[in-house]
Amino acid sequence: MSLLRFVARSMLASYFVVNGVQALIKPAEHTELAAPALSLAPTLRDALPEAARSYVPTDAVSMTRCIAAAQVAGGLSLATGVGRRLGAAVLATTLAPAVIVAKPWRQSVDKAQLGTDVALLGGVVLAAADTEGKPGLAWRVSQQRKLAAEQKANLERAAKDATAKVRRVLEVHS
Repeated sequence: MSLLRFVARSMLASYFVVNGVQALIKPAEHTELAAPALSLAPTLRDALPEAARSYVPTDAVSMTRCIAAAQVAGGLSLATGVGRRLGAAVLATTLAPAVIVAKPWRQSVDKAQLGTDVALLGGVVLAAADTEGKPGLAWRVSQQRKLAAEQKANLERAAKDATAKVRRVLEVHS
């Protein structure tokens, strides 16, 4: 892991950790975090199985606490590097409702906050996709498939050669 990546991820994560802790301490003062998620909650509830629907918060304070806890956990994960890609994905999930629900053409929308949310969403999406220069899972799988195909072809060729040699030996001795 490069020092630059570590510092950049920690700086990005600090925003979420600080805001999440503040929202956990005083959730009633941070219910604006929950407004976009609450507007999407009925759609989420309908998409979930019956047994899980009761776990989706219906009030602003509970939703604020859930989002804040997810932001703290995701931020710490991103900052420490332990499960950093999953942590970044969690952070993106907490920001997505605010960006989806915002309608920038309306006068009542805080365009500066929307810009911040979009920029942060872009940062955490980038962090979630960052493999630190190592090949991704899809590339590794394709390389393993190619290697397996080559090995299979080599084994088939060797088996064919061995069979031909056995036939020649049997023909000579018969």
